[in-house]
Amino acid sequence: MSEADNRHSSFDHRLLDEQLSSRLRLAIMSVLLGCEKIEFTLLREKVGATDGNLTAHCKKLENAGYLTVEKLFVNRKPLTLYAATEEGRKAVKKYIAQLSSFFE
Repeated sequence: MSEADNRHSSFDHRLLDEQLSSRLRLAIMSVLLGCEKIEFTLLREKVGATDGNLTAHCKKLENAGYLTVEKLFVNRKPLTLYAATEEGRKAVKKYIAQLSSFFE
């Protein structure tokens, strides 16, 4: 067995973070890592999601402790802001490292 075959056979996909294995949740976290906070409509545009889909996936990430939600009113209009938590930032870095190790 070659060294490359040995590395691939030792890769265990079950160790990958299930919350980040969703393309949309990974996209959400990727956007959040690039900013301090982002408003719901801008996040929706950046990841190309519907309102309901974005809300559902953000709720899963919030429950995992990966993002925070801040709800405000500006000029009597609701404003929802999302931000990555330190735990979320660490989880994304770990996820990327795990995927990268597969190709080393």
